[in-house]
Amino acid sequence: MLVLKHRSEPDWHSNKQALGTSASTTHIRAMPKLATWLREKDEKWFQPFFVKHSEIEICNARNAEFAIHDVDGLLLTGGADIAPEFLKQPIPNPSLLDPDVDVARDRWEFAAVDKALARGLPVLAICKGMQLLNVALGGTLKLDIPGHKLPDQKDHDVQPLRSDRTATHQFEKVNSSHHQAVDRLGNGLTVESWCASDDVIEQIRLCDYPFALGVQYHPERGKIYDSLFEDFFERINEIN
Repeated sequence: MLVLKHRSEPDWHSNKQALGTSASTTHIRAMPKLATWLREKDEKWFQPFFVKHSEIEICNARNAEFAIHDVDGLLLTGGADIAPEFLKQPIPNPSLLDPDVDVARDRWEFAAVDKALARGLPVLAICKGMQLLNVALGGTLKLDIPGHKLPDQKDHDVQPLRSDRTATHQFEKVNSSHHQAVDRLGNGLTVESWCASDDVIEQIRLCDYPFALGVQYHPERGKIYDSLFEDFFERINEIN
């Protein structure tokens, strides 16, 4: 289980020495903070990566409110379909969407994307998170696609990709499981990887921006994606 601290609540014990020291002679480096909305059932997948970077505080909006303007990075994770009121497109058949959408989460994540991008913060968007990043930037979705939510696809790297040669993170096969996909790209986004068999978009990047990467697959569930997470966490530390 993740341990969360409110940024607005000072840690008087750790700051005791600083309170008696001149500000002109002492500089206290704030702990970097990563904002996310993480479902309880997904915590076990991300925990190993968080443990490797205990210097970064995880702020989970599902559990506690905090100020986005105080954080140093944004992680958008998987979940139910985006609620229809946030989509920028017609929905001919509403029955194609998940019935258990989370409007409160979607509202928070869309606002968090706007604020994070305005500040130039690192953003890693996974599965639903990639779709949400695309919609936040004016893009649209394919609301239901065949052949991308088979039993083996979520936990095994079986889906072959083809990638743009300029992509920093390239994987031959990934563990991608989803029933929706990016259709029209949002403003400033470019495609870095596609499904090799049907060209469904699997990885996008925001151009002319330090780090905003969307992946349709699930790096938190695999063993081959450490370089992606290391890149993301290093950039958070650089911000702070």
